[in-house]
Amino acid sequence: MLHHLPHRARTALVRAFAEARRRRACGPIVVGHHNRNHVLPLGRPLASLLGMGSGQVRAKFRVPLETVEVVPRIWRESEVLDVVSERLADVPRCLADFGAWSLHAYVPGHALSEEPPGTPIDEPRMAALAAFFARLAAIPPQALPRPADDWPRGDDSRAFLHRLARFTEQRVHQANRPRFGSLFDSVGIPADLVSRFLRTVPDPVRRPFGLLHTDVHRANIVVTSEPGGGERLTVLDWELSLYGDVLHDLATHLARMEYDPEERKLMTELWAAAMRDSGRADLTEGLDPDLDTYLGFEYVQSVFPDVMRAALALPAEPTPEDLGRSADRVRRALDRARESLPMPGEPRDRRTLVRALRRWHTEDRLRQAAARRTARPGQGGTEACRDADRPRGIDRSDGIRHEALAPRPRWRRETRPGPDRERRAEPVEPLEGLEPHGC
Repeated sequence: MLHHLPHRARTALVRAFAEARRRRACGPIVVGHHNRNHVLPLGRPLASLLGMGSGQVRAKFRVPLETVEVVPRIWRESEVLDVVSERLADVPRCLADFGAWSLHAYVPGHALSEEPPGTPIDEPRMAALAAFFARLAAIPPQALPRPADDWPRGDDSRAFLHRLARFTEQRVHQANRPRFGSLFDSVGIPADLVSRFLRTVPDPVRRPFGLLHTDVHRANIVVTSEPGGGERLTVLDWELSLYGDVLHDLATHLARMEYDPEERKLMTELWAAAMRDSGRADLTEGLDPDLDTYLGFEYVQSVFPDVMRAALALPAEPTPEDLGRSADRVRRALDRARESLPMPGEPRDRRTLVRALRRWHTEDRLRQAAARRTARPGQGGTEACRDADRPRGIDRSDGIRHEALAPRPRWRRETRPGPDRERRAEPVEPLEGLEPHGC
């Protein structure tokens, strides 16, 4: 009977039951790169409102983590899942979006990251992932939510790469220099790293744009056993989805899966074959040089968050072992960037990196303490590193979105925004949540 209630009443009840369920949460908590998830049965009233049948059906009560952010977000995750779950099997639906948090269908199984370290990804699983990328590329652009007015579109791969690079320089490097600039300089990151990279690579060929997941790594791939001994792969966590050159999606996947050279070669071949088999051979044009470009960019842009992450991982009173581990993470990030871009000077040795991290840690603690002493009552964060500490990109609006209650508008390519259309702010992704590239 509950699903026959008027729209306003159902909306209020969905929110009330979901909030009450989440506050009384006593089940398992899964903390991912970007969200904290309570996994709970929906309960009979909420399941009935959502059309989910049994109240024993489990769902993820999903709360974003408030952290520093380093890569662009152009949509809310629920917007993307509305589109993808209609077209791709086994993609978990967003059941309700409350602004500050959301409710998602739960996928049983285990993540690839839970398998023993060093477990290879065999060819059948790679083929399944290649087929996933091909199905993603087949989603028509006009079905997607409309991105910001100035986001690159069509097939301008050069504009897409430069947009990503500009974001890295302005919103990751420069925005975090007040807090981390001395560390960047001490470990040997050139001040012009991003522009230096762009000057050394050819422009990618024009390639039709599509929907990109951009974060297909082991922790986001769930394996579910099927009757008869088979298995199903499900890709989770769509909050970093973009609209752009599909080779960027392949590059982030190759970098973050930590494939060995033979696995990387095989995955690339399977990806290209899947695109051709699906009638999208045009997406494989310029594959080899452009994939190298996007892989190089992945390693270059990751230097900043990886160095910041290594520094932030230090405890209040770091031991020599703590400093050594962080120095190794910094060195790995720098070495991978050097493989893609010659950098001036000799690589810093481990002892130099340890000294740089110790000095930064001491100075940063003093800055934080001074800022707390001078902050007015009620102020949060620190003035010395405001941009580094303030979370961005999480919509704290109070609205609810449910697929059966409030259908969202579709983006049509022929639609043109009027002069009074307000440009949406470009949200970004959290530093602590960025995949650490195996560091």
